[in-house]
Amino acid sequence: MNIVRKTALLSLILLQQFANAQSPVEKLEQAYQVLKDDSQAKHAIIGLCVLDANTGKLLLGKNEEVGLATASTLKTITSATAFHMLGKDFQYQTTLAYSGKISPDGTLQGDLIIVGGGDPTLGSWRYESTKENYILQQWVTAIQRAGIKKIEGKIIGDDSIWGTQSTPDGWIWQDIGNYYGAGPSALSWRENQFDIHLKANNNADKSVSILKVVPEMPYLKIMNELIAGPEGSGDHAYSYLPPDASIAYLRGTWALGISKPGVSTAVPNPAFDAAYRLQDTLSRIGIATQLSPTTARLLAVDQQSVPTIQQKLITINSPTLSEIVYWFNKKSVNLYGEHLLKTLAWKSGKLPTTLNGSQTEINFWAEKGIDRHSLNITDGSGLSPAIRVTPMAMAEILFQSQKESWFPDFYKSLPDNNGMKLKSGSIADVSAYAGYHTDKSGNKYVIVININNYSGTGISKKLFKVLDALK
Repeated sequence: MNIVRKTALLSLILLQQFANAQSPVEKLEQAYQVLKDDSQAKHAIIGLCVLDANTGKLLLGKNEEVGLATASTLKTITSATAFHMLGKDFQYQTTLAYSGKISPDGTLQGDLIIVGGGDPTLGSWRYESTKENYILQQWVTAIQRAGIKKIEGKIIGDDSIWGTQSTPDGWIWQDIGNYYGAGPSALSWRENQFDIHLKANNNADKSVSILKVVPEMPYLKIMNELIAGPEGSGDHAYSYLPPDASIAYLRGTWALGISKPGVSTAVPNPAFDAAYRLQDTLSRIGIATQLSPTTARLLAVDQQSVPTIQQKLITINSPTLSEIVYWFNKKSVNLYGEHLLKTLAWKSGKLPTTLNGSQTEINFWAEKGIDRHSLNITDGSGLSPAIRVTPMAMAEILFQSQKESWFPDFYKSLPDNNGMKLKSGSIADVSAYAGYHTDKSGNKYVIVININNYSGTGISKKLFKVLDALK
């Protein structure tokens, strides 16, 4: 081997030894600098906060005291607050009742009332005990046991306990008609969404056909303005359907040859949909209802109120908070976060609004030593682009959460990302991760990394390269 090759080999060995001798924090700082110098981050702000999970000591912070849009990493704060204030065994309750009386021939001379208790899982497919058909069957059985064979009145979805505003302030128009922008209701149903199956057509008009709607929504009109996008262009279809509306507009593009069956759209009035599904189910088995279904909110528009309940038929409990948080974080279900935030206000004796829930959450953590000005929170899911939370505040909350009896359930809810337990977050030009990691040597870390206003696509892989320094 000549001297040049020997020198090169020696240099390589020395570099490798130097790299191996570096501490994880030194490697992390170098990896951060690589990301900072990347062209995608030229106009971005990158927040990074890594704590020693055992002591809470700050190991590395970059822009850790700068408030950043969090996207869905905010769900870690919502979850932790809910566990603290509600308890891991907390359950929502939904009651089916009636007004008036039942005549000897089985005629209900009054109304059936579904009294919403804020349950975001009612009718959800994620749990055996909440599935739509299972809930409907329980209601039907309770009605039959009461001897009701005909209903002179109507079926009312009572969504009154949480007021009339379902969409949080700060959410954008492009989001609120889609499943991830479905707003909370005191009587939510089937996670407040329905599906529209689509097919892009390679014809002169580049039309997109609606194949079917699941479940059928006969009380809605769907105006299809979609056009076919080129193969590989993906899903750029959006539903524009505000709360209480009866017309949905589909706009954007749907790719030719796309593998997805269609889009999921927000139900504009979930309490009405719950009442409608119960009435439809009853009619199929011969229990007729004389009047159309309605809701507490719709009655209030006509200056009417929900009649006084005479008898409760059945009360259905939701899954526990631990079970709700599991899917909330695993699948990033925005609806659950908005329900939890309103519940924090509600169970604290305040009006159950998103604003009051946010203030309740901020006040809670301020009492635990977190700077309230580091928590500019406006919803429970992170969908609002107006949210600003510092990486340090989020990391401190994650650190404190380890000490609680409910922490194993919280930890279990966090998805696996890049070989770490990290909740992801993504909205326009925002990508973030927050959670925990234990390296091969047993060192434990609390991690928050967040980039705002990046350009291009595929930034997550570059965030992971930074975090790889901790492996």
